[in-house]
Amino acid sequence: LVFSRLIFGTLYPAYYSYKAVKSKDIKEYVKWMMYWIIFALFTTAETFTDIFLCWFPFYYELKIAFVAWLLSPYTKGSSLLYRKFVHPTLSSKEKEIDDCLVQAKDRSYDALVHFGKRGLNVAATAAVMAASKGQGALSERLRSFSMQDLSTIRGDSSSTVPPSVTVRTSSKQSHPKPSRSASEGTGSSGKH
Repeated sequence: LVFSRLIFGTLYPAYYSYKAVKSKDIKEYVKWMMYWIIFALFTTAETFTDIFLCWFPFYYELKIAFVAWLLSPYTKGSSLLYRKFVHPTLSSKEKEIDDCLVQAKDRSYDALVHFGKRGLNVAATAAVMAASKGQGALSERLRSFSMQDLSTIRGDSSSTVPPSVTVRTSSKQSHPKPSRSASEGTGSSGKH
């Protein structure tokens, strides 16, 4: 049922709307614009009626029949509903609707600016906190090295030990041993 409504209620009219725009036929263009207005109102109303009337027998079949009635060139359902109900109602309420839309637009812009500023403040605070915590962790890590350990690491970088060898330090003072591949490459027996 959903698939047939998708095809007949949306894709079929969309294709014929495309053809009306392409051909620049004003009569067809107006016909499909009336359909889309009625279909938008139907879709909006359907959101609520699905909640309350889904238990009604043949409810979904009736919705498909209604869409077929809207599309039919014989019944001209969308044109009839538009001319009898929608156009007169919108014409009489157009000023109020426009005023509400302008107010909603202004309020949404103000809310967007307000929440945007708050979002930037939260992001900046989070970035500063993360940076300060990161800085503290880095300084703690650097403090954990003794000057002797740092000089040992610096001194080993100029020796024959390749840079891929990892030097592990402990609280005891010990000199790292070169890897086996490094001692074989220099021709030594692995002793200092």
